[in-house]
Amino acid sequence: MREKFGWATGDFAQNLIYNCVSTYLLFFYTNVFGLSPAFAATMFLVVRMIDAINDPIIGTIVDKHTTRWGKYRGWLVITSIPFAIMAILCFYTPSFGSVGKMAYAYVTYIGMSLVYTTVNIPYGSMNAAMTRNDHELISMNSIRMFLAQLGGLVVSFGIPIFVKLFSGGYYSGVNARTGWFLTMSMYGIVGALILLFCFSQTKEHIHMTASQQAEVKVSDLFHQLVINVPLRVLAIFFIIIFGLMSVVNSIGAYYMTYNAGDAGLMQWYNLIGTLPVFVVIPLTPWLNKKMGPQKLMQMALLVAVIGSVLMFMIPAKNIALTFLGRAIQTAGIFLAGTFEWGLVPQTITYGEWKTGKRENGIINAVIGFFFKAGMAMGGVVPGYALAAFGFVANQNQTANSLLGIKLTATLIPAVFCVIAMIVFSFYKLNNEKIEKMNDEIIARKATKK
Repeated sequence: MREKFGWATGDFAQNLIYNCVSTYLLFFYTNVFGLSPAFAATMFLVVRMIDAINDPIIGTIVDKHTTRWGKYRGWLVITSIPFAIMAILCFYTPSFGSVGKMAYAYVTYIGMSLVYTTVNIPYGSMNAAMTRNDHELISMNSIRMFLAQLGGLVVSFGIPIFVKLFSGGYYSGVNARTGWFLTMSMYGIVGALILLFCFSQTKEHIHMTASQQAEVKVSDLFHQLVINVPLRVLAIFFIIIFGLMSVVNSIGAYYMTYNAGDAGLMQWYNLIGTLPVFVVIPLTPWLNKKMGPQKLMQMALLVAVIGSVLMFMIPAKNIALTFLGRAIQTAGIFLAGTFEWGLVPQTITYGEWKTGKRENGIINAVIGFFFKAGMAMGGVVPGYALAAFGFVANQNQTANSLLGIKLTATLIPAVFCVIAMIVFSFYKLNNEKIEKMNDEIIARKATKK
């Protein structure tokens, strides 16, 4: 349990830092830093293209090399502080002209994303290096997701409070610049320290042999995508679910500020969107055991659709019912988002069963690219939607602009959920199949000896 909890704190730490980026960076860029929504959305898209090149390289490096502290955990020591520094710089506003600001935004956001890859891929690979037991992996993932969402809660509820505290009551506009920088500095430092704690509490029990390490190459990523059908399905599912979560998180600040007409409710809107997680996460192992992956995931997504449609039908100024719809929407989204992480080790086992190589880093690089692409949608989709409906920051919005914000907060997420339901119907692994594969893998290794 000490190792499980210690490993899970790593996602709490990452969420303290990266959730700030995925939830608030678009709002910061448009309402504080001074960029247009379309420019910010395009930048998010460009950075994901860079990740398409960077992620497989990092995944290969991680699988081919072992640090002095272990294959995966050592990376937390090496990259935790640079990750925090780059995230902090993303929320700093330099005294540059418009072109200089655009260049600064690109450099810092690209730098942050590249360093995040060197934290997230090794971290995500660690659980499959700690145990083969599928039930233990689901248990580990539940603890991880509980702490991850606790980190998300500290971000979504706390950021507006601290920004206003540090900037004399301002949340938007040039007067809020100091508040955003100091708040992100605080979150970044704490996050880096917890990543170091995660390193100190974990151990790797399953190791790749020297010959297996030597065989790893970048092309294995594409080979895995070709032969590993569950990985392909899960990768597509990740981009949809993380896109869904990022869209509903990043549009919330706009929805409360302009549609509900009360920016002061923002932290409560975020709190209501996070609290259901602490109910659904403890139930995930039990629901998986009773229902299996397919029924559990489809039920979760259907709940999210119901909540999204309910929010669309309710006027935003009806706060009580809006919060109810928000709670239902996010309960379904986070149940799906929690459970999907527990399936990643299954695809690693499937890949080992097919190829003889347990490529944790390679497979997590695939997942990492797709979930970051999904998170980019949190800026791309709302950014282009706001631009298309005529949004202009820091002024009263037109009816058309308010409609664009509402659609992005409600019906667009519902569409994401329906697509995700269709995609996940092609995921065919279950607990029994994984147990049989593990038995076969162990028997093969015993025969070789």
